[in-house]
Amino acid sequence: MTMKNPLSIWLKLALAASFFAIAADMARAQQPDAAALYREHCVACHGEQRLGGMGPALLPESLQRVKPAEASAVIARGRQATQMAGFADKLSAEQIGALARWIYTPVSPAPTWSEAQIRESRSVVEGAATLPARPAWRADPMNVFLVVEGGDHHVSVVDGDRFEVMHRFASRFALHGGPKFSPDGRFVYFGSRDGWITKYDLWNLTVVAEVRAGLNMRNVAVSGDGRWVMAANYLPHTLALFDAELNLVRTYAAAAADGKATSRVSAVYDAQPRRSFVVALKDIPELWEIPYDRGALEPRRTLLSEPLDDFFFDQSYRHALGATRPKSDGSPSAQVVDLDARKRVAELPLAGMPHLGSGITFAWNGSTVLASPNLKDGVVQVIDMKNWQTVKSIATPGPGFFMRSHENSRYAWVDSMMSPTAKDTLTIIDKRTLEPVAQVREPGRTLAHIEFTRDGRYALASVWEMDGALVVYDAQTFKEVKRLTMSKPVGKYNVFNKITRSEGTSH
Repeated sequence: MTMKNPLSIWLKLALAASFFAIAADMARAQQPDAAALYREHCVACHGEQRLGGMGPALLPESLQRVKPAEASAVIARGRQATQMAGFADKLSAEQIGALARWIYTPVSPAPTWSEAQIRESRSVVEGAATLPARPAWRADPMNVFLVVEGGDHHVSVVDGDRFEVMHRFASRFALHGGPKFSPDGRFVYFGSRDGWITKYDLWNLTVVAEVRAGLNMRNVAVSGDGRWVMAANYLPHTLALFDAELNLVRTYAAAAADGKATSRVSAVYDAQPRRSFVVALKDIPELWEIPYDRGALEPRRTLLSEPLDDFFFDQSYRHALGATRPKSDGSPSAQVVDLDARKRVAELPLAGMPHLGSGITFAWNGSTVLASPNLKDGVVQVIDMKNWQTVKSIATPGPGFFMRSHENSRYAWVDSMMSPTAKDTLTIIDKRTLEPVAQVREPGRTLAHIEFTRDGRYALASVWEMDGALVVYDAQTFKEVKRLTMSKPVGKYNVFNKITRSEGTSH
């Protein structure tokens, strides 16, 4: 047997390793330089640190609801009715893919947004203060809907009696949290994912002021007296308080009582009967209440065992009902916080992922019950609000996101939009019997987010697709009445129901 020369084997291995290293270097050299591509093609509109400018912010926090494949498609083809042009004729598929992946990487160092930058960002439309204090159109100002169209980032103003579009205007990128109204319904405040608050004069159909409260924003709230606007930020970890003209009053660091940890802000809502804002922190187990009828505007802290992701109020506004992160064993993942006693008083027996921010309350058998959709399970759970115990679990075709009703309607409507197989189905539940009585479907498409007219006679739903529609149903017979073509109508909001805090809609 001939023995191989060990030195020869070593040389062959060394040569092979060198070859593969050279090949890897060549492959890396051939890969697109995404940062350079961004500087060449994107920085003018989206900013050096991707904080936005003419175009939206391109930060991982701002793109959470945009899939990378969608981002690639926008880079390639552009976006209709915006200044975003397509680059398919300038960049290869590999370059577009590299750019799309790169914008999902964190910016380093982490961007900041100071009070000085907030104030500098504010703009006011000339002549806004002299606009007529009456609607410039003929319709019931209390039965108007604002429909947020996420497909091309527009808002449609819809007459809720004739079901016709009165006006349509471009919005900021990715509005989130629902528009909030001044007490008279004239002004609307929109919050965008990338931190902009837009004040819109609904009576005169024009934007009147804007300010950037943060870099990634969760939602905004408007005080019941119309004097204050508060923004809840993911980035930076702050709350920002403004007057009604969007002048910054102050910011609050979303920090624990000991100051050692900071948090994203889950949500801020107006508790009008309490004349306060209530704030949940996503990463710190505290619930804040900030009174706005006092000069100090300092938060009162309720210490909890777990952070709240989202919440809503009972009808007295004494209790905040909040969802926590799901537990691994499926045990209750929601809690009841007494805002007067400033402590947790009950756990809600809600397994899975209850979407309490979209819960509703209504009278049932001499009591008041809470009904919540579930993001994980095909079930609506009904809780007696006297003893916080389960009344019934109502099976639905799949996990849902939104549930809606109206004081004048016998029925509650819930979607199954989180289900891959039943996203096309709305289930209608009789609030007296707590039984499903009907379904409406949009086969193969996503059907979601009901909102009622001010009198409860009609229910409006979204075909949640780029080539989608606003569908009007008779709320008693469940028959389709009319359909308006729209671009991914993600939500619709009735002026009267919102400012009167209808028990059947979100606040």
